Amino acid sequence: MCLLDLGLLVALGLTKVQVGAGTPSPCFLLTQVSPRAALSGMGWGAVLRYAKLAPHNWLAHQVRAGRRKGTKGLPSPSLSFQPPSAKYGGRHTVTMIPGDGIGPELMLHVKSVFRHACVPVDFEEVHVSSNADEEDVRNAIMAIRRNRVALKGNIETNHNLPPSYKSRNNILRTSLDLYANVIHCKSLPGVVTRHRDIDILIVRENTEGEYSSLEHESVAGVVESLKIITKTKSLRIAEYAFKLAHETGRKKVTAVHKANIMKLGDGLFLQCCKEVAARYPQITFENMIVDNTTMQLVSRPQQFDVMVMPNLYGNIVNNVCAGLVGGPGLVAGANYGHVYAVFETATRNTGKSIANKNIANPTATLLASCMMLDHLKLHSYATTIRKAVLASMDNENMHTPDIGGQGTTSQAIQDIIRHIRIINGRAVEA
Repeated sequence: MCLLDLGLLVALGLTKVQVGAGTPSPCFLLTQVSPRAALSGMGWGAVLRYAKLAPHNWLAHQVRAGRRKGTKGLPSPSLSFQPPSAKYGGRHTVTMIPGDGIGPELMLHVKSVFRHACVPVDFEEVHVSSNADEEDVRNAIMAIRRNRVALKGNIETNHNLPPSYKSRNNILRTSLDLYANVIHCKSLPGVVTRHRDIDILIVRENTEGEYSSLEHESVAGVVESLKIITKTKSLRIAEYAFKLAHETGRKKVTAVHKANIMKLGDGLFLQCCKEVAARYPQITFENMIVDNTTMQLVSRPQQFDVMVMPNLYGNIVNNVCAGLVGGPGLVAGANYGHVYAVFETATRNTGKSIANKNIANPTATLLASCMMLDHLKLHSYATTIRKAVLASMDNENMHTPDIGGQGTTSQAIQDIIRHIRIINGRAVEA
């Protein structure tokens, strides 16, 4: 932002400026003021930090990062397609959908962490809940199309509503063609689980299968639910999985299916995976029936590297894998299309029972925000926050009740912010 523009905003009373104190790098703190509030002399709450962006080389970042444990964002930019370029002032605008349950409180903590890390991202907040009408959903879709990137909490789907009511989450995914759901299920430091050294990438087809929302009652007491599997979308998700494996140095892809029973639907999916696998001879390909997959996951999860599967199986496997590494509060997820990307927690759990109790685990939401920053090519900020989150996980006093601790959400966030200051302090000294 040039000084002339800044001076004009101040003169119009639309912003207040003060020099940020206690930050690792010089920042202007700009408090936005609505025109109506400017006339009455009253400020409008949101504080934004404008930091100078350091030049960043993606290739150099990859060389430095290598495959360091827990610090590399996934998937790589070439897989998540072209992210939106930074707007005026070198900043990005991201749609934020707080959602239901613990979503709103965790989004506030994301804003706090971003502010202390001086992340050049502004959020356009759009509210969509389980009770949202069609207009609210349309506004959210338009906001994501405008900004091309979103960070969201889960939106609850009320089971008591009539069949005509469609899942708001599903509408967002299908309207924006977010066909690839990717989660990175990885053992985290300081979290005691039955299995160690888990490192699995799960790729789930996100727009068809049992989630096609096509069902009807043919006669009284008989309901038919249609599972749609198409060659085009099966080839597309298989190609995504193999390309992801290739570009992240993975050695094996496992296709999960039930082709022994659903010979046409899952048979088509499996055939498409085999067709794509033939173009990647350097990657080992195997296929596994879904019921055997769940047994293998809980007995020997280390055998899996990259997994690809249709929609419903992906939902089940995502939850199993999240449980293997400590629970839904620890695993982040991303939904990619050719144009848009939406980031959220992996299991899409609203956490309604623990909302507003200050005990929600912020790890999954913060790691999802790091995946978002990697997608925007803000790798240095993503790495800083990710390192701070993992460093905080090493302190058992910061563990929330879901992973056996007594810590609160606020305590965990403050510890993460402390680690961010330490990391940035070292960076400044270097």
